[in-house]
Amino acid sequence: MTSTTGSTRELLLSRIRDVADYPKPGVVFKDITPLLADPVAFTALTDALAELCVRHGATKIVGLEARGFILAAPVAIRAGIGFVPVRKAGKLPGATLAQSYELEYGSAEIEIHAEDLTAEDRIMVIDDVLATGGTAEASLELIRRAGAQVAGVSVLMELGFLAGRARLEPGLRGAPLEALITV
Repeated sequence: MTSTTGSTRELLLSRIRDVADYPKPGVVFKDITPLLADPVAFTALTDALAELCVRHGATKIVGLEARGFILAAPVAIRAGIGFVPVRKAGKLPGATLAQSYELEYGSAEIEIHAEDLTAEDRIMVIDDVLATGGTAEASLELIRRAGAQVAGVSVLMELGFLAGRARLEPGLRGAPLEALITV
C-alpha cells in the first residue's frame, strides 16, 4: 500500500468508470479514460506514481502496453528518469528480448529492447490495472534477462479478487508492489 492520501484515492476512484459486460458478458471493465480527461486527476495520478519511483530509487520506468504507456511516460518525465516500453510481440523494430506468458484464454508474448536497460538500472514497472498478473510477471522476467534490477511494480488499480499479487510476489523478490487503489 502507498502513502496516497484518502482524498487523492477518492479523486482517482471517482474518475474510473465501470463498464458492465465489456469486453465480454460478466466482465466489469475499469475505464480510466475519464481520469485521463480530467487534468487535476491525471496530475494527481502522475505525481503519486512519480513519488513511488523516487522513493524506490528507480532509474527507468517500464510501461506495459497499452494503457501503461499512457501512465508511465508522464511519470518518467515528472520523476526525471527514462521510459522504456514493453510491447506486444512484433511491434518493436530491431533486436528484442521476448517473453511468453499464459493468459486465462491462451498465451501471449511481450518484447523489450534489451539495450535500453543496463545492470545499473533499477526499473519500476507501471501499468493501469493489476488483474491476474501475467503481463507484469512476464515483464519482471524480461527486466532481469536484460540484466537490470527490479525497483518495484506500481499500478493505479489492483483487482484483488483476481489474485495477481500472489502470482507476482515470487518474481518481485522483495521489491514492492504498490497499488494506489485496491478493489
